[in-house]
Amino acid sequence: MTRREFIDKLKAALEQDLSPGEVQEQVTFYNDYIRDEVRKGRTEEAVTAELGDPWAIARNIISAAEITGEGSFGQESEGRYQEPERRRSGAYREESGSQIHIFGAPSWWQILLVVLGVIGVIALVIAVIGGIFSLLAPILVPLLVILIIFQILGKRR
Repeated sequence: MTRREFIDKLKAALEQDLSPGEVQEQVTFYNDYIRDEVRKGRTEEAVTAELGDPWAIARNIISAAEITGEGSFGQESEGRYQEPERRRSGAYREESGSQIHIFGAPSWWQILLVVLGVIGVIALVIAVIGGIFSLLAPILVPLLVILIIFQILGKRR
């Protein structure tokens, strides 16, 4: 895909949910990035292939703008208000290089990891308390026995 095709698709996708200023900012950023990479000797096709699908990038940008509270997410079109499409709640997309990572609800292994972590912390606290008692027991037990003996002898008098 050429730079022009990539930019046109990105712009079309962003115009659905962002203000014209925000669209222009993103288009300028990606346009400059592609041009810089071409100046380094890469082809437009290689750069756009590395970036990935412009529609996915647009969804990522729009999701990030929603999370941060920026952007205009409803649009008026010929006098009627259009509600933007709803996305999965709690989902956050982050682009890193040519990969898109989606952070949403935790999976079963993440929940298991948290549960095991909590159990580990509880076991550690019990072990520390037990260690303190094992250090103090040789001193405290004889002292308690001596105190009890003095109380018993004190009552007999």
